[in-house]
Amino acid sequence: MSVSKVKPIVVLLLASALLAACSTGTSGAASAANSSDQINVTVSILPEKYFVERIGGDYVNVNVMVGPGEEPHTYEPKTDQMTALSNSAIYFSIGVDFESAWMERISATNPDMQIVDLSAGIEKIAITASDGDEEAGSPDPHVWTSPENVKIMSQTIYETLAAADPSHQAEFQANLESFSADINQLVDDINANLAGITTKKFIVFHPAWGYFAHAFGLEQIAIEIGGSEPSAQELAALIDEAKKEDVKVIFGSPEFSTKAADYIAQEVNGQVILLDPLAEDWLENLRSVSATFGEVLNNQNG
Repeated sequence: MSVSKVKPIVVLLLASALLAACSTGTSGAASAANSSDQINVTVSILPEKYFVERIGGDYVNVNVMVGPGEEPHTYEPKTDQMTALSNSAIYFSIGVDFESAWMERISATNPDMQIVDLSAGIEKIAITASDGDEEAGSPDPHVWTSPENVKIMSQTIYETLAAADPSHQAEFQANLESFSADINQLVDDINANLAGITTKKFIVFHPAWGYFAHAFGLEQIAIEIGGSEPSAQELAALIDEAKKEDVKVIFGSPEFSTKAADYIAQEVNGQVILLDPLAEDWLENLRSVSATFGEVLNNQNG
């Protein structure tokens, strides 16, 4: 075979090999990109992150606005968070205070982003002041402290994610069923932790546990309402109430000052215990909170 005949054959073989390599490489990159595709989701608070990740699993990437130690009533989004919103396909709101001031600007940051209110369909309860009066026009935003409410929210999350990514609907459905089973077990555990309690009242600084109390037959007495510290007269009334009910524990929250709670505890020879309604591991947090309530309220009764 002449050299002039060999060269075209070699060139053709090399070209074919190069094309095959490029084709394989492109296919592999596409496959990797597809396998790592996630729905970018933004939520307001850490418990929502837990809910979305329980339903979405590996198919969601969740950004949280209010981080650990921050307070959603007075929170203001940071510049980098507003920028990150431009990459989100979905925003799950939940009704916390900062949303009403910022949601219009959040929406304007990314007009294509779907905004879904997880508190929709949940029956709201009013925040109750220490004197028993309900604040007119002040629904309690802490809807996630009720397990049944979280079931409603989880269904909404499932439907939203399944619509956004139908190819993983089966996985989302399985995750929803698994989470629902865990919530049912949580309710059983909470009822067991609270079994036999006859002292139903507990005093908190910030009224974050109203839905939990409503769900399990307890009564929350709040020290502050709407971000306002109690007056001297209100403090005196709370101390009288604590003595009358033999309350020895005042519950605080990590994101709030415990000054007023410490004062009441001192006056009744009690103590302050912190409960975090914004803890990320919602399931274990509610289980732990119920165990604390059970121990404290049984001791008050005894």
